[in-house]
Amino acid sequence: MVARGKRRRLLLAAGLAGLVACGAAMAERVKDLAAVAGVRANQLVGYGLVVGLDGTGDQTTQAPFTVQSLIGMLNRFGVTVPKNLLSQLQLKNVAAVAVHAELPPFAKPGQRIDVTVSAIGNAKSLRGGTLLMTPLKGADGQVYAIAQGNLVVGGLSAGGEDGSRITVNIPSVGRIPGGATVERTVPTPFAAGDHLMLNLHTPDFTTAARLAQAINRAIGPGTAEPVDAASVRVAAPRAPAQRVAFVSVLENLEVEPGEAPARVIVNSRTGTVVIGRHVRVLPAAVSHGSLTVTITERPQVSQPPPLSGGSTAVVARTEVEVAEEGRRMFLFRAGVTLDQIVRAVNEVGAAPSDLVAILEALKEAGALRAQLIVI
Repeated sequence: MVARGKRRRLLLAAGLAGLVACGAAMAERVKDLAAVAGVRANQLVGYGLVVGLDGTGDQTTQAPFTVQSLIGMLNRFGVTVPKNLLSQLQLKNVAAVAVHAELPPFAKPGQRIDVTVSAIGNAKSLRGGTLLMTPLKGADGQVYAIAQGNLVVGGLSAGGEDGSRITVNIPSVGRIPGGATVERTVPTPFAAGDHLMLNLHTPDFTTAARLAQAINRAIGPGTAEPVDAASVRVAAPRAPAQRVAFVSVLENLEVEPGEAPARVIVNSRTGTVVIGRHVRVLPAAVSHGSLTVTITERPQVSQPPPLSGGSTAVVARTEVEVAEEGRRMFLFRAGVTLDQIVRAVNEVGAAPSDLVAILEALKEAGALRAQLIVI
């Protein structure tokens, strides 16, 4: 069974190494590698009120801004609340919320976008609530959309009179699909100038050079030139219709991206280790073992001799046992590949946490030819 498990691990490691090697030689579309500069989404945010809750809204004593917001809204509708009644308001069916959305590029007035509504007071749940008209503003303070509608809440909260409570997901956050109407267009530099700038999602000098070469081969020499590792400048027609068609041709070109540098990525929270295809190890010998210390408390009853006048007592007896797990030493030779690294670690039965310790030690010894990144 042990040998079979080792063979499975080795086959998995070899398969992963093959997938990495095959993936490096595949071409990708330009639309998957880069984005046109200036074509971007914009974040919107607003403050509003959710009404119609079933007693799960804000407690006015701990969230006074909810009362202030409601009074301000009523005043705009010509309703005046007497000052002597302000302290008696119990707005359990109202919650103050923050509303945010993402305005996609080229969004036009009249189009609808999704919004997310989050309680900012002590409301227990927004289920069944309705968001009242809420202006959504951009970073420049201008209103770009108006949100309103019934919330869709995926969370659920229920409690009993004895204080017991169960909560599924997050009931204080909801969404309104198509809940905001775009009121203003965001200016974009897409149609301005004689050039377009393509920005790579992952900056790489090789990819930028190959992208410019692919565009020049498809459209004509001198059309594109790399600016740096992240950007390629492309000459484009000025007419909007021609520019749209031109970008359509560009984003469907296929380019073989440059291979990533040798990296070892370690996720310290989950223990996940990802080793890049170009990772190499210089000659090094590795011996890894674990030391286990076991402390056992065994209470015993101490009985005094007869007629001694003593009393029975419980005495703690501690046993300490130290065990060191013996594991074989393995040798890394010059130019070891990803498959050989995984094979050597699997042969000694190292767990993911052990692999992290081995890689860190190799890096400190100068034997690991790769960037060791811990996230």
